[in-house]
Amino acid sequence: MAAYLIADIEVHDPQAYEEYKEKASSTVKQFGGRYLARGGEQEVLEGSWTPTRLVLLEFPDMATLQAWYSSSEYAIAKPFRLTNARSCLVALEGV
Repeated sequence: MAAYLIADIEVHDPQAYEEYKEKASSTVKQFGGRYLARGGEQEVLEGSWTPTRLVLLEFPDMATLQAWYSSSEYAIAKPFRLTNARSCLVALEGV
């Protein structure tokens, strides 16, 4: 069953954040994941949530998503996100 990573990211240093995007993309592919949405236009239909930059990734299953997030490969990219952006990430199992 597919699993999804939903990320709300507020980038503070766009130039430096480009390095995160480059490094993270290759690790997502390595773990069988793919980007479904990456910072496109968005509209809040209900509620008070005000996301800034939304990213949606799909992985084959929750175990693979968690393996990617905990991997040594992603550990190289992660500090570039943490240093150059504020982010909230949620893992969601599909139906």
